[in-house]
Amino acid sequence: MPSTSSTRSPSTDRSCPSRRRLLAAIAVAPLAACGKRAPRYAAIPAGSTALALGDSLTHGTGATAEAAYPARLAALTGWTVVNAGVPGNTSTQARGRLAPLLAEHAPKLVLLSIGGNDFLRQLPEAETRSNIAAMLGEVRAAGAQAVLVAVPRPALMAALMRSLDDHPLYEALAAEHRVPLFASGWAKVLSDPALKADQIHANAAGYERFARELHDFLRAAGIAPR
Repeated sequence: MPSTSSTRSPSTDRSCPSRRRLLAAIAVAPLAACGKRAPRYAAIPAGSTALALGDSLTHGTGATAEAAYPARLAALTGWTVVNAGVPGNTSTQARGRLAPLLAEHAPKLVLLSIGGNDFLRQLPEAETRSNIAAMLGEVRAAGAQAVLVAVPRPALMAALMRSLDDHPLYEALAAEHRVPLFASGWAKVLSDPALKADQIHANAAGYERFARELHDFLRAAGIAPR
């Protein structure tokens, strides 16, 4: 475990496979043109600051602060990962918090995981899409790398069948804004009762699983240290 890690609170030459298969195998978006490798992104060295912006899943509701995914990711990468998760936040609220957080922490990387409360409250999809698009633009304007984290769409039957899937707006936004998309991370965790504290939150084991899979994704994309 890298000794530099810390957290703090907010103040290929083959025929081209299908898009879905590429997302599952490489988990990087946008995808390279057929016959080319998936793009690699700017490496973020150990000791750098990353900002994890989101809601209760980022905050770590259902576990201790030390078990939340930003803290676990910090231990895996050697980054300082600012946990800017606020339970109950919608995309509008997270958008309102982003600019001050960027100014305060000057992160090299922003992990954006937001939208679940919009879906639960049945807010207009166009509003959620617009807010996330605006945040991706703000991150880019601040000179940081954004990674978009897909959130599952709420579906009672899918939850009962343990087969949640991502809301499709994340794939569309990642392609449009040419940012990496970490797909299915939350969907897999929240489809497994052994990894959940309640119906919509992970437990410590779930956050650990999420952090490790996110770390693998970031390493494959060339963002996290190897």
